[in-house]
Amino acid sequence: MSARFVYWMNVSLDLRIEHAVDEQGGGSWMRIGETLHREFNAQARAMTLSVEGRKIYETMETFWPAAAGDESLPDFLREYGQIWTSTPKLLVSRTRTSAQYNTRIVGGDDAIGELARIRAEGDGNIGVGGATLATQLLRAGLLDELLLFTHPVVLGSGRPLFDAPVEPVELDLIEQLSFERGVTMHRYAVRGAHS
Repeated sequence: MSARFVYWMNVSLDLRIEHAVDEQGGGSWMRIGETLHREFNAQARAMTLSVEGRKIYETMETFWPAAAGDESLPDFLREYGQIWTSTPKLLVSRTRTSAQYNTRIVGGDDAIGELARIRAEGDGNIGVGGATLATQLLRAGLLDELLLFTHPVVLGSGRPLFDAPVEPVELDLIEQLSFERGVTMHRYAVRGAHS
């Protein structure tokens, strides 16, 4: 048995994850209400490990550790901060030399090879954050699932979900849910992921 890499992301209907450069998950086009955020919390809590690219990690570390204890925030946001800081994380970066919050850095020329070993030796779902990292895992045949939270907006431009995959990728729908404000969740298995 091996772990599964799950790329989870908020997306527009035209599969954009950012409209403006360096929006990093904070776009005004997203319709994130309490019910949806509680689903994020449940998904994050179920991950045995989180693997994040540098940009996503640095965005997360600037907000969520402080949010964990900020009594002015709603409980579901504080909860997510607690989940993020306590979940074991791998930061994939060639430039960072240190990180906090239960984080180990994976860098160098064979980061994908090291992630493949971690996947083979691990168990449970490993959350993947970041389009560059997810694209590399997809191209290596290591990405197992997509967990997409689709917001009812067409952005027309911006950062795509993947950096142009080399070949078409077939998916199988394994779960779908609806949330407030027209947001839907679709969970897909990636056909042909290496076991």
